[in-house]
Amino acid sequence: MGNYDALLVLSFGGPEGPDDVMPFLENVVRGRNVPRERLLEVAEHYQSFGGVSPINEQNRALVSALRDELDVPVYWGNRNWHPFGEETVRRMKDDGVARAAVFATSAFAGYSSCRQYYEDIARISIEGGPELIKMRHFGDHPGFVEAMADRVGVALEKIGRPARLVFTAHSIPSSMAAVSRYEEQLRRSASLVSQALGRTGEWDLVWQSRSGPPEVPWLEPDVLDHLRTLDEPVVLAPIGFVSDHMEVVYDLDTEARQLADELGLPMERAATVGTHPRFVAMVRELLEEPVPVACAPGCCLPLTRSPGRTRPQGS
Repeated sequence: MGNYDALLVLSFGGPEGPDDVMPFLENVVRGRNVPRERLLEVAEHYQSFGGVSPINEQNRALVSALRDELDVPVYWGNRNWHPFGEETVRRMKDDGVARAAVFATSAFAGYSSCRQYYEDIARISIEGGPELIKMRHFGDHPGFVEAMADRVGVALEKIGRPARLVFTAHSIPSSMAAVSRYEEQLRRSASLVSQALGRTGEWDLVWQSRSGPPEVPWLEPDVLDHLRTLDEPVVLAPIGFVSDHMEVVYDLDTEARQLADELGLPMERAATVGTHPRFVAMVRELLEEPVPVACAPGCCLPLTRSPGRTRPQGS
């Protein structure tokens, strides 16, 4: 077993007010050649929600639920905004934590969704601080599948008629998809959720939040393009996300909703797993598993890195 004496929830982070937005985005793209006008464009998405990313309050709710579920202390740190991971690890050291599991708020393989969390762990680890061990991908774990199926079932009931089930996830550059199991894992997870719902019909996996230069290929089809091809009611299920953060509420609840209304297409959006009790219990079950085998050092790294995103993933 893992024999951990604490859990660190490691997430992306997001602004908590209008003055935080640009400093946060600058943290996200530090070291990448992203034009400032592109940052200003993304900043408008945040400012339309008062400059507050929903991810922070949702992480607080998840941490609270985990503290009720687990018998070890639960800490929270972020990659790009307060509380920063390095601040949290220093506090863990002061608290005497020796060995902690790291639960990254992303279920699947990929650079930003997995490999970068290994890089974060290496960056925030300190001498004399706790040993930090990243937990495995969990998109096929029964806890995630059952929680997601329950969320989708609610949306299917709400739409009240036969509907096309369309799973969504963050698009990534094709070069990154080619060297990871990201798409494969998402398709397996979507299939398991569909089976859990007892659905024998077809489902779709589409992509959202594409950014970067148009000449760089990313996974397709885009969710908006896909909606234009449908002539039946649709339930969007954001399986690639664990909370209703900015990309869910903007790309799906704002842009996709507006398009569906224009098309006269009945649409419901399923909630993400969030603090679903089965999802929270899943984290405890992961802690009870043997120590996961770390991904290979070169996993999820394309031979040539694509230009950085101009819309942050997971915020």
